[in-house]
Formats: sequence, structure tokens, C-alpha cells
Amino acid sequence: MRTPLPVAASIAQRPGYGGHAWAFLQYAVGLRQLGYEPILIDRLSVEMTAGADGTSSAPARRTAIEWFRQVAEFAGLESSSSLLLEDGETIGLSRKELGEAIAAAPCLLNLMGFLTDPDLLDRAETLVFVDVDPGFPQLWRELGLADLFAGHHRFVSVGANLGHADCGVPTCGLEWAAIRPPVALDLWQCAPPASRAFRGVGSWRGPYGPIEHGGRTLGLRVHEFRKFAALPRRVDAEFELALDIDPADSTDMETMRANQWRLTDPAVAAGSPSAYRDFVQSSGAEIAIAKNIYVATNSGWFSDRSACFLASGRPVLAQDTGFAGSLPTGEGLLAFGTLEEAVAGAEEILGDWPRHSRAARALSEEAFDAEKVLGGMLCQVGVA
Repeated sequence: MRTPLPVAASIAQRPGYGGHAWAFLQYAVGLRQLGYEPILIDRLSVEMTAGADGTSSAPARRTAIEWFRQVAEFAGLESSSSLLLEDGETIGLSRKELGEAIAAAPCLLNLMGFLTDPDLLDRAETLVFVDVDPGFPQLWRELGLADLFAGHHRFVSVGANLGHADCGVPTCGLEWAAIRPPVALDLWQCAPPASRAFRGVGSWRGPYGPIEHGGRTLGLRVHEFRKFAALPRRVDAEFELALDIDPADSTDMETMRANQWRLTDPAVAAGSPSAYRDFVQSSGAEIAIAKNIYVATNSGWFSDRSACFLASGRPVLAQDTGFAGSLPTGEGLLAFGTLEEAVAGAEEILGDWPRHSRAARALSEEAFDAEKVLGGMLCQVGVA
């Protein structure tokens, strides 16, 4: 009988976001590889499926529930998952079964503090806050907007620099352990690329707005992307983005297309976990431009998407957020801070793609293997 280890995450709220689902599934699959029985927990509220009148939309609710079921089945978690519904019912494990699993587990991993049910949280022996968006929850707390950390016992973050003197993300008086985004390497094997295109997946703005703090605005991906809009015109290669961008940002879309970026519908390229993986693995390399808040605070954030590209043997050309201080760069992973550095990095990858491909996979095996990452994290939070 495997020891249960619950992972609480937000999947049902973003139907059709295959990459978003993968970011959380890697934790569950990695725990299974370590010998645990992962329990995937999610929740829906009226606000999450609200229509224009503020009440729950039945079609949106059905879509969210079906998406959760599809994702759980894809990961082999259909019998060890639970979606908490707004009426107290569940999809999958019952509340009683869920409570028993949490009580029997050595800890509960609460990604971004998404699980808020006190009856369930109180049953956890060790409640671990897993920060995948460094800067946002810390500054929300500093500004009195929200406290996602309350009630948690241990704190880990993919922001490698939290607590360092040169990092602008406040620690909020908490002790943070640094982790890297885990990747279940068995599910991300190398395969010959269908093209040599540089690809990216992401949201132009995302679910959070900019934050005003310390006399400056800490912004989103849009605020960094504009600095590198000219990149495709400077490199003899195709650049393609599966970009979630609102039609209201039509001026930005016109600018991107004028600079030879190919914009692909993310609902097609990454509309399911398998489609997302296919999109990544059929690319030649990744172009990764970060949210402004990650860059401006020198957080050391590293993308879970980039980790998947590396595991697939795809070189990554990534904007430096401070991660270059804790990860080796130059082969497989190339960091840039300016447009000129991005151009040079792209040309370096194109000049010796096989070498960078091998280095990318080797780096993923060394630094992002889910078993290593999660095994180390559990030791850091006091779970043997």
C-alpha cells in the first residue's frame, strides 16, 4: 500500500490550457515515481464559473468538470483525484476519503495556496506552500491585498534567489527553500524535431495584473516582449508563439506580425496535455521571454515550460531572471538580457543544434528530473 501524498492545484479553472495542466501534473507524476500515491485535489466555486449575472454558468461548470476529468485520466489519476464542487459534492474521491488520505500523508503540497478548505487543511501534518509565481503572493501580502501563506508550515519556491540580498522579492519573514520545476522525464523523451523553429507558449498578460510597489510598476510578459519584438527580423529562423492574447491587444498583435512572429492559436497548439507536448517536441528550440516582475526582482524564476523543452532535447533561449546564478548556461540553455544577446544566442543554437540538443537533455536529467527535485524538496521540508 503506497503512502498517500496530496497535491492541491488549479486545473479545472483553465479548460484547454494544456501547458498549465502539465505544470501541476509533473508534481503528481513525480511523487508517483518516488513511490507515493499522489492525490490530486482541485476546487470550483461559483465565482470561477460565473456568468455575466454573477451566478454559476452551467455550461462553464460542465466544461471545467470535464476538463478536470480529462486531465486526471491523462495522468492516470482518475481513481486518486478529487474536484471539490461549490455545493459540497465532489468529482472523484469523496470528502471523507480525501480527509483520510490527507491525515495519512506526511505532508500536503498546496500549490499557490489554492486549497483553502479549513476542514481539509487542518488534517495535514505538514502543509507546504509551493510558490510557482514568485513575487506575486509575497507582494500581495506586503501590500495587504491577500495572504496566501497563512496556516502553512513550510515554504518552497521556484524563485531560486528568494532571500538573497540582490533579490527584490520580499521573504515576508518566512524561510524559503528553492526548488526547480519538476519534469517527469519518462513522459518527455527526445525525438527528431519536425522543424528548427523557435517556439514559445504563454499568456500575453495572464491572470494577474501588474503590481505597484516601491515606486515602480512590476509588470507582465507583455512589458518584456515589446523589448524583443524585432528578434525574428534579426535571425534567419522561424519564430512561432502559441500566444494567449486578447483581441483588445490588436496593436501588439500587429506589431508582432510585422516583426515576423508567427502567432498560433493556443487552443490548437496547446489545447490538451498531449497537444502541448506535441507542440513542444516538434519544435527546434524554445524562445522564452519572462514576466517583467520575474526579471525586475531578479527572482531566479525558471519556467516549467522551459524545463519541458530541455527534457525533449530542445535548446532553450531564455530571458535571464537571475537563474543564471544557479543553473549552467552556454550549452543547451542560453540566457539573454538584451536584444543583441538574444540574437547571438539564437545564432549560436542554430550554428550547432545537435550539441545544444544533447546538452539540453543532459541538463534536464541533472537539474529537473522530478524524482530528484521532489525527493530533495521533501527532505527540505522535513519529510523523509
